[in-house]
Amino acid sequence: MARLKTLGPRIKESAGSRVKVLSPGSWRSGMTSSQRGYDYKWQKAREGYLNDHPLCVFCERNGRIAAARVVDHIIAHRGDMALFWDQKNWQSLCKPCHDSVKQAEEAAGLSD
Repeated sequence: MARLKTLGPRIKESAGSRVKVLSPGSWRSGMTSSQRGYDYKWQKAREGYLNDHPLCVFCERNGRIAAARVVDHIIAHRGDMALFWDQKNWQSLCKPCHDSVKQAEEAAGLSD
């Protein structure tokens, strides 16, 4: 029986293949996450906050218990570093709530 040759990778990801969803003129256009404040200092603060607030606040409101993985800014900071670091503006969310419920609220203009 003939041996098949390895085809190797036929599809290569180009540098610009990721879709960026940003509004034109967004405050974060062209900035890395570190430039937006999500650097090592944030990672340490986030870790401490999640240790102190381990449950998703959205799930708790609905009688569920879920481990939080995201520290969310209740009011979008949009580059305002005072608001970014204000812990009264932080809430613990599980990833599904952050990526669905919170994003839908922001899109509808309900949180801000």
